[in-house]
Amino acid sequence: MDYQEFPAPRELQRHVQCVWRLRDPAPAATAQTIYPDGRCELIVHLATAPRCWDSIDGWHDQSRHLFAAQRVTAVRLESRGPLDCVGVRLAPAASALVAARSLPQLRDRIVNLTSVARGLSGALGRAAAAFVAGDATMLWRLLARRCAKFSIDARMESAATRIERSAGQLRIEAVARAAGMSARGFQTRFRASVGLTPKEFARLARLQATLRALDQRDVNLSSLAADAGFADQAHATRELKRITGLAPAKLRAELRRDRAGDAAVRLAAAFVRGYAG
Repeated sequence: MDYQEFPAPRELQRHVQCVWRLRDPAPAATAQTIYPDGRCELIVHLATAPRCWDSIDGWHDQSRHLFAAQRVTAVRLESRGPLDCVGVRLAPAASALVAARSLPQLRDRIVNLTSVARGLSGALGRAAAAFVAGDATMLWRLLARRCAKFSIDARMESAATRIERSAGQLRIEAVARAAGMSARGFQTRFRASVGLTPKEFARLARLQATLRALDQRDVNLSSLAADAGFADQAHATRELKRITGLAPAKLRAELRRDRAGDAAVRLAAAFVRGYAG
């Protein structure tokens, strides 16, 4: 498996975190998992589109051009052939770039891009094909045109940044005060902008920080739980198991075993690290 991330040009970085490409000529036959990270994505499958599981449709065939909305549950994918896909990862405050007002209703869904942005789907497919052929110009220009029509809510952008920099440990009331808003007004506006409530976004920020710590640091789990802001190790275990399906010790073992190239979390680990292996 080969997974790479490519930074967006500077003028797009408020809207686009990165573009990524995933290739695997012989993906594992078992279902693979990707954990939520508080980002929406545009995805183009250039080879065989995998099957996907969600709590609404169960296992189902994916379209070739997709919008992956915000989610608080893990994605489960089942490959049916070679993988070659390109993804555009949006910045949190640019989550409504494509789905606009329907964004909150799409939570935990991966839908056909045509259903939320009919005119974008074909153009993105052509731009993705050019990108893998070595010409990124078409993709950056397409995204620049789209971004130019979308105004980022600067206060929600700042709030999302504050939450992530604290690894999800800031009190939401404090973030709302820093934004100069009431708690209720802040929650409504944040959800419309990001697609998650502030508390959900903070939980995902804490999850991602914990996953990186499990992958990179050799620290006992009680210390890790305290550092991540969990009440105790039992709280960390419940929260991680709820989202990933694995207890912290098992999750760390799988992440470490992935470096040998054979793990149930191989795909998840690539997205956590930003590279494969």
